[in-house]
Amino acid sequence: METRLPVMDRHTDPATRQLLSYLISKKLKFNRYKTIHVSLLYVSAIYGMIVLYTGYKRIVIPHDYSFMHVFSAFLEKGTYHYLFLLAAGLFGAVKIMYDKKEKAEKEFHALRCEIIDRSKDLWKEEGWKQRHKIFEQMKKMYDINLYHETK
Repeated sequence: METRLPVMDRHTDPATRQLLSYLISKKLKFNRYKTIHVSLLYVSAIYGMIVLYTGYKRIVIPHDYSFMHVFSAFLEKGTYHYLFLLAAGLFGAVKIMYDKKEKAEKEFHALRCEIIDRSKDLWKEEGWKQRHKIFEQMKKMYDINLYHETK
């Protein structure tokens, strides 16, 4: 995907263009991790419900007269060990992706705030008057707000 804006060449110097391109790549990385995290969360939640439901129907209901019978039936059926282990692994993967998403968001937000703080240094003279065009395109194309530091 193109990480440059058409207006960028006329109103910015090479260092600012590089900084904005890096900001766009950070945003795309954050969006990718966010999508993976949400997808993995839904898959693991649905899989977990299916495993719990089938375990309830095939282990708990036939042996519901005693907890020890339920527990021993669970231990006897080896396939459920792997199903529960896979469910735990999926939820662990969700946690890992959540951590990666949070790290990418912090990096993106820190770089965005740095650009906002240094905007007077990055755009000089004529570029300062035209920077709003770049800010509007960043907001429209990549949903990156460079007007204010708040998320």
